[in-house]
Amino acid sequence: MKKLDNIFLSSNIELYAKQVVEGFITGLHKSPYHGFSVEFAEHRLYNTGESTKHIDWKLFARTEKLFIKQYQEETNLRCQIIIDSSSSMYYPNFKNPSLKSPNKLFFAVYASAVLINLLKRQRDAVGISIFSDNLDFHTLSKSTDRHHKLLYHELIKILESNAIENKKKTYSSAAIHQISEIIKKRSLVIIFSDMINEQEDIDKQFESFKHLKYNKHEVILFHLSESNTEIDFEFDSKPYNFIDVETGEMLKLNPLNFKQEYKRKSKEFQDKLRLKCLQYKIDLVEVDINDSFDKILTSYLLKRKKMF
Repeated sequence: MKKLDNIFLSSNIELYAKQVVEGFITGLHKSPYHGFSVEFAEHRLYNTGESTKHIDWKLFARTEKLFIKQYQEETNLRCQIIIDSSSSMYYPNFKNPSLKSPNKLFFAVYASAVLINLLKRQRDAVGISIFSDNLDFHTLSKSTDRHHKLLYHELIKILESNAIENKKKTYSSAAIHQISEIIKKRSLVIIFSDMINEQEDIDKQFESFKHLKYNKHEVILFHLSESNTEIDFEFDSKPYNFIDVETGEMLKLNPLNFKQEYKRKSKEFQDKLRLKCLQYKIDLVEVDINDSFDKILTSYLLKRKKMF
């Protein structure tokens, strides 16, 4: 039964990803950035007198404009999506995270699914790597339908794991060094992480990112957070039990008493993160998990446009 459930969930996440990308493409066609959309879309405007054989009538129904489907040669872009699945990514600790109430890992999984669909439309090759305290899963980038099905299946397996119960800590540097050695061809590397790592300081983490850059890979770091509580520290003025999801350590305190100091430390970390990304020429994108996936897709397309 569990295998059948996995198949159902995999098809669901694939269908959702397709719907998000189609909506995003429609929005780009309607926007002033239409020229930008040509860089990735399999469409161009219909010219009077052309054959109507390849008109996309579904797109016409949504946009009231005639577009011709284009069948371009496969590009050389290879994309490796890296997902941090350590326990801190399970924040906020919802019993049943959903699209309306996601935790960071849930958002990363669905954002990855959406990217896979867009990469598929582009005929770009894609692989995924998943790490926590080890490199838990890795597949090289491919562009076949069978490979895409495998990726969706692995994404669902992440959501079914119990890392928060096992208190998986983050050792990102070893995993990313390992990935850097495995990926032989120049790729666009996309990392989803909250960058919370009690085991390694930020300098050690960026040594592994430097390894990616040394091997000629382009890197986008999607820094995930639940902005309301993790950045702005917005809680009611009453005592809370704060539990470190990676160590289990608990502190009981009134957040109002520590809000200013917390925000100061948070800004200090964010500033250092921006500086490091600037130093190593890594595209840093701050992402609130309560937002849509548009920022993810737009950031990917902008990077792709620069690469080709």
